[in-house]
Amino acid sequence: MTLYAKINADFSENFIGYSALAIIASTCVGSIAIMATLLNGNAPIQMFLVFLSVVVCSAHNAAILTVQKPKLVLDLLITSLIINSAIIIGNGLS
Repeated sequence: MTLYAKINADFSENFIGYSALAIIASTCVGSIAIMATLLNGNAPIQMFLVFLSVVVCSAHNAAILTVQKPKLVLDLLITSLIINSAIIIGNGLS
């Protein structure tokens, strides 16, 4: 059994509790990504990165609020965390 399959099974079993933690994690990492982006200015590329961060965080939060399948919520959480982490790292290097 792969790590993803184990996480998915545990996430599905305890969906309500993990959903609350996932909203906090996604929103906090997204807000840090937006702050890091805006510290570098407000050119069109920075506005695109802010837009991208808001879209992935909102998609994840909307999936939880509309009670989508746990696998979709987990996939959106992973996507949100990866994209926002990449934005933070990218802004840290520039």
